[in-house]
Amino acid sequence: MVLLSTASIASPWQGAWPCTCCLPGRHAGARLAAARAPAAKPAGKKKSKAAAKPAPPRRIDVHHHFAPPKYVKDLGAENLFNGSPGSARATYEWTPAMSLEDMDRGGTQSAVTSVYASSAIANHPHARRIARETNEYAAQMGRDYPGRFGSFAVLPLPDVEGSLREIEYSLDVLKADGVFMMTSYGNRWLGDAAFAPVFEELNRRKTIVYTHPHDPLATHGIMPGIPPSVIEFATDTTRTIASVLFSGNASRFPGVKMIFSHAGGTMPFILERFTRVADAPRHRAKFPKGVLREIKKFYYEIAQASHPYAMSSLRSFMPVSQILFGTDFPYRSAADMGRGLVKSGFSPREIAAINHGNAAKLLPRFA
Repeated sequence: MVLLSTASIASPWQGAWPCTCCLPGRHAGARLAAARAPAAKPAGKKKSKAAAKPAPPRRIDVHHHFAPPKYVKDLGAENLFNGSPGSARATYEWTPAMSLEDMDRGGTQSAVTSVYASSAIANHPHARRIARETNEYAAQMGRDYPGRFGSFAVLPLPDVEGSLREIEYSLDVLKADGVFMMTSYGNRWLGDAAFAPVFEELNRRKTIVYTHPHDPLATHGIMPGIPPSVIEFATDTTRTIASVLFSGNASRFPGVKMIFSHAGGTMPFILERFTRVADAPRHRAKFPKGVLREIKKFYYEIAQASHPYAMSSLRSFMPVSQILFGTDFPYRSAADMGRGLVKSGFSPREIAAINHGNAAKLLPRFA
């Protein structure tokens, strides 16, 4: 497979109206123009050696979407874009070159890709083929741009047998960095007993599971005129965290390393409700060392939550070692998330850990 080089595409992503993953800043076009303008040079002064340019952040982005052309064609705009023309444009125009442009501008060393809107695969009659072709595309992209791209392999869930086959192929043959699941399938969340065979295999392999939210079937059309990203995405992340915890899967499958998007959705804000329910007689035996211990074993990335309001809540109980850098590209940029991180009250050492160190420990190939 031959992929486009960075020199072959000049079209930026930032002009697109966002998908259901995010909401834009009002002046995105102005910011993009400013970013492209040459920096003004101070008059009459030479740059001293002491004023050296800071070292790049070497970010590792664990929330980076891609959309191969055949994937978009197979699934169709009506299944991928939910009536959002900007979402369609941003995704139809995606190329590896666009990813690399944003990564280079924002100080990202490597991005671990996850396909856009994989929930559209779930009920497709050719789900297994589409998942396989998408994962092969991601693996080829990693070979074409060494060190720049990894991948979380998409699974054809809720097809359990097909998912077990794809786990074997993606991890053993394609050398994917982990697997990618949506937070729910139909009205089943990740702790559902139907998915236990998948988690048993992932636990045996000590696999990373990256999750991404969407609006589950039960909430479709519940608030007309309000994009599901505004409320339902964060809420569905919270639902699936609760499902994994209270099903007992978190303690039953300790080898599975789970990454939850957007700083854990609404979970940090309602944490006390989790701890109180976990202490009820029907759940107490599942958490011999307390539910908070299980919650602190998960990883949380910062895309769409890189601001003091979310970060202050997350860091109040979560060790910084479990927080990872993410962008939600192409709907937000590495530079944007990086600026928010700096304003969120972390020390320089903590920021370096979030940008690079924590993910490098979790994903050794990028260390």
